[in-house]
Amino acid sequence: MKQQANLMRPGQVIEYEGRRWTVLKIQIITPGKGGAFIQVEMRDIKTGSKKDERWRTADTVERLTTEDKEFTYSYADGENLVLMDPETFEQTMVPTSILGDRLPFLEENMKVNVKLIEGDPVGMDLPQQVTLEVAEADPVVKGQTASSSYKPAVLSNGAKTMVPPFITAGERIVVKTEDGSYVERAKG
Repeated sequence: MKQQANLMRPGQVIEYEGRRWTVLKIQIITPGKGGAFIQVEMRDIKTGSKKDERWRTADTVERLTTEDKEFTYSYADGENLVLMDPETFEQTMVPTSILGDRLPFLEENMKVNVKLIEGDPVGMDLPQQVTLEVAEADPVVKGQTASSSYKPAVLSNGAKTMVPPFITAGERIVVKTEDGSYVERAKG
């Protein structure tokens, strides 16, 4: 199915130069002169190699139709993730590279959505947000107001993020799995 390049989203699968690619990141760039273009980071499904490609926003790409299937994440086994089908209890192995930068946000027993083409896993979606504990956070600087800049923090999964000044180590916060950005304090 053809679609405009500017409609690509992370997690989609496209066919380009005779190979299947999973879209990892997109960035629309509008230079001072000339038309806007889209910078896409993508990974070859077969080889796992990454590639950056640019398209003009008016260009079209071939988007492949994927079948979505829900699995439960069990555990990591070397370079693979072991997923369980909640209906048949069969185990499926997918490479850890399928998640890219989102891998630290995968937790045991998490429900994940796997995109399949002809039964082969080509992409995986995590829940949009997860709740994690803040392992380390810089102390509040005296005179710093809540409206000022965020401070660095390290989460329980090892990921780094920026949090508001009032967040301290030991607190549970909600972050986006897409980029690890702070959403809010965890309720309850």
